[in-house]
Amino acid sequence: MLSISAFALDNWQEGKTYSSGTQVTYAGKTYQALVTHTAYVGTNWNPAATPALWKEIAVTPTPTPTPTPTPTPTPTPTPTPTPTPTPTPTPTPTPTPTPTPTPGTLPKHALVGYWHNFTNPAGDTFPLALVSDDWNVVVVAFADNAGSGNVAFNLDKNAGGEAKFIADVAALKAKGKKVVLSLGGQDGSITLNTAADVSHFVDSLYAIITKYGFDGIDLDLESGSGVSVGAPIINNLITGVKQLKARVGPSFYLSMAPEHPYVQGGYISYGSIWGAYLPIIDGLRDELTVLHVQYYNNGGFTSPYSTATLNEGTVDALVAGSMMLIEGFSTSYGTGWAFKGLRPDQVAFGVPSGPRSAGRGFVTAKVVADSLSCLTKLQSCGSIKPAKAYPDYRGVMTWSINWDKYDGYNFSKPAAAALKTLP
Repeated sequence: MLSISAFALDNWQEGKTYSSGTQVTYAGKTYQALVTHTAYVGTNWNPAATPALWKEIAVTPTPTPTPTPTPTPTPTPTPTPTPTPTPTPTPTPTPTPTPTPTPGTLPKHALVGYWHNFTNPAGDTFPLALVSDDWNVVVVAFADNAGSGNVAFNLDKNAGGEAKFIADVAALKAKGKKVVLSLGGQDGSITLNTAADVSHFVDSLYAIITKYGFDGIDLDLESGSGVSVGAPIINNLITGVKQLKARVGPSFYLSMAPEHPYVQGGYISYGSIWGAYLPIIDGLRDELTVLHVQYYNNGGFTSPYSTATLNEGTVDALVAGSMMLIEGFSTSYGTGWAFKGLRPDQVAFGVPSGPRSAGRGFVTAKVVADSLSCLTKLQSCGSIKPAKAYPDYRGVMTWSINWDKYDGYNFSKPAAAALKTLP
């Protein structure tokens, strides 16, 4: 990376509006804005914390002009509390064991995890047969973009081989688990610009689902796929998924895992990436099995329920984010498009499995349990409490199964136990 001293780039600051392509410095590094956005005061959407908004780059010889700040009324930020050790919970009566679901069904409350189809610092991947029984939905991450709408799936060599993988998928399904293929991820993408792309998308995914026995797909599309308000991919994706479900049949499983700026971010501003997933969710609400927004790696967000910024990793953020999806909300601080809520059984929250599995947004086991209790029983809430309980609230998603195994099942065991206490 080149020295920045010769180019005199501006330092990143809260309260400014940054145009797409703007270059700034932050913490000694240089970043370029991926989309036009305002760094609202108190959200801490700094370049290092928001990969959906910024990418780190080597400096080019042409400095980017400083954008004109746009004054935006924002709530006074609330300091992030210093993490404290999780208190020892009061022993509770042993819950009635949850019946093992029959093949083809999804339990009332589910634990969803992503399985790495690649090697990363958590280690090599491992055969699906080694996934612990606490997981109800195994999301295989990820499919690959083969161009012109086509999707490919290239199995990692450490998964045990194609025949074993297919057998392992079948074995998990026989135990009542769902196994789905995720599209996207941090570095992944799909291409859906034309009607021909849509046809290739449907044909290629149907072939993969049929070959490997997947129950359906997960949409984890981020900036790499060009998801922004008004982009062609939005309507084409809706059309393609509807066609795919029609071909697979009524058992088709569809989940989504957008980052929260693409969903709740629409509450403060509807444009570019802000709220860009809302029309996708709305257009596929009849096909949607579960939506688990990622409440991590992107700083805090604003909700209709508090003037304060809600920090990632807190009960208030997980509860408020879920309430917005169930109750619905209007974009642009209540003045824009009205997103109608989903059924509670279509909503879960997404959090990291441990401090090493994501850059920020780590939650303790107590935060997970308290958030679930608040949403389903109106107990253990923070400052934000639903007007009524949602006993059908679906559950928890995490990144990832592999990190959880690497860390000694520090997430899945307490999360699964918490889910079993729900009504």
